[in-house]
Amino acid sequence: MIRKRKSSKAPGAPLWMVTFSDLFMLVLVFFILLFSMSQIDLVKFKAVAESFKETNILDYYPSAVPFDHPTDFTVETESTNNKEEDQTNPQESEQTLEELLHEVQKFLEENDLEDVVLANRTERGIVLVLEEKVLYETAEARILPTAYPFLDKVGTLLTKIPNLVKVEGHTDNRPISTEKFPSNWELSAARASSVIRYLVAEHDLDSERFVAVGYGDTRPIVPNTSTENFQKNRRVEIVISDPQYEEKIN
Repeated sequence: MIRKRKSSKAPGAPLWMVTFSDLFMLVLVFFILLFSMSQIDLVKFKAVAESFKETNILDYYPSAVPFDHPTDFTVETESTNNKEEDQTNPQESEQTLEELLHEVQKFLEENDLEDVVLANRTERGIVLVLEEKVLYETAEARILPTAYPFLDKVGTLLTKIPNLVKVEGHTDNRPISTEKFPSNWELSAARASSVIRYLVAEHDLDSERFVAVGYGDTRPIVPNTSTENFQKNRRVEIVISDPQYEEKIN
């Protein structure tokens, strides 16, 4: 009797089907990835991107390949560190402002200026309120020489801190109409600007730290009903800003 030889072929699908199924699976995964990327959540994507920015991956996984200019990859990290160092600690900022306020109040007391110059701590920062007669002649914006000592004190203090400074000019509600100042708007703005010019020129301060604003008669502190009140409303306010304060636009 002749015995039948067993077939050498393994039962099941041919071998080429394995390669074909792997290839098909890869193509399928590729198109799934494309579809998922087209439906990406922008909010989540930005959050993930920011997390990568905050993590210095190269610090944890340095490259094994040496570079000719390795410092080129540390520029962004150093810049980030510098930004973090520039951010003022809230407690240190508060202490600095309190020390500045004490210095100003001491100067006012020693020079008998407490009746015409007020120094207060508000949510905006240190606010110095100077009545018109301390700085200017009536209807003028040129600073009087008698105001130089106080402005020099303020300028000296500002050289020690980086805070932004806003100078606001205010008038009473009596109209003015001259060739130089057609209205109280021009007068108040010119007075604020003259204070900044003096501080920048005499104390070599960065002009980008300053903002000049003229409010005219729109922000009186007392009703314009008497000569005394007129005098109080004609003023310049120097606001040494608190870095933690965000000013709201009214």
